[in-house]
Amino acid sequence: MLHIDILTLFPRMFAGALDESIIKRARKKKLVRIEVHDLRRWSKDKHKKVDDRPYGGGPGMILSCQPIFDAVSSLTKRSKGSRVILLSPQGKKFNQKAANRLAKQKHLVLICGRYEGVDERVRKALVTDEISIGDYVLTGGEIPAMVMIDAITRMVPGVLGNKESTKFESFQDEMLEYPQYTRPRAYNGLKVPEVLLTGNHHKIENWRYKKSLKITRKAGMRK
Repeated sequence: MLHIDILTLFPRMFAGALDESIIKRARKKKLVRIEVHDLRRWSKDKHKKVDDRPYGGGPGMILSCQPIFDAVSSLTKRSKGSRVILLSPQGKKFNQKAANRLAKQKHLVLICGRYEGVDERVRKALVTDEISIGDYVLTGGEIPAMVMIDAITRMVPGVLGNKESTKFESFQDEMLEYPQYTRPRAYNGLKVPEVLLTGNHHKIENWRYKKSLKITRKAGMRK
């Protein structure tokens, strides 16, 4: 079973994302265990403060190393080979390959960055992976963590039920998915492509591959 621990200053942000749809069912089936932890729990400050001003000056606040070091130590002491992931704008871009790889791990610890970042000693001494979900600025790492958890969870065996469900999804072969149609065969003058009604699986697969390739090239993912 994949176990995911989340370190955040705003644990209530995760309530909706983790308690609905596929992730909820995966947790209920005990295919994935997800726990959200308030980083303040590990603060040794009497006011439960977890940030401070940066040495050398500069705007904003930095997440301190002590609470994060203690939290990671506590969460990983019973797990071997835990991946400690910092959600950060300067991290490696998250993609489907990363989701597939992380879904095969036994334990992930996601550190949700906030403010102007984290003490560099966290990055150097604790973090095994630094990940970004895109080249834009967000308030913190909570939403990126939700994105990652959604993408990773659906790749865990048994979560989607049908193995074929993930086989032909977008990005699995670095290609976007082909167009899909359902009933009725015609609607407002728009018809389902005839090839999909033939029952000829070879022709259908060929049509789908060509459409996927065309869509992928149009998106600029392939030449």
